[in-house]
Amino acid sequence: MFYIYIIYSESADKYYIGHTNDPERRLVEHNTTEEIKFTSKFRSWKMLLFLEVSESRGEAIKLERFIKRQKSRLFLSRLIEEKDNPEYIQRLMKNVLG
Repeated sequence: MFYIYIIYSESADKYYIGHTNDPERRLVEHNTTEEIKFTSKFRSWKMLLFLEVSESRGEAIKLERFIKRQKSRLFLSRLIEEKDNPEYIQRLMKNVLG
């Protein structure tokens, strides 16, 4: 299963959106791995959201790109607020993935 996730660095006031098949492992990598150029500069990161998307990595990438293209903190905040609202999440995924 693939997920999209949003992590946040309070010290830098920055969000990062990505996709993975293991959100917990990925958070550890963002907080420890030096090879991850962007996130290594703004540690520490905390997980704000991860959503199960699909068995298809392509669909997870498609949703990740859609979220990144919004370039909106308001959109990210709404998505995080609605993470426990299955109707909102399903509607978003249906609109993006078809």
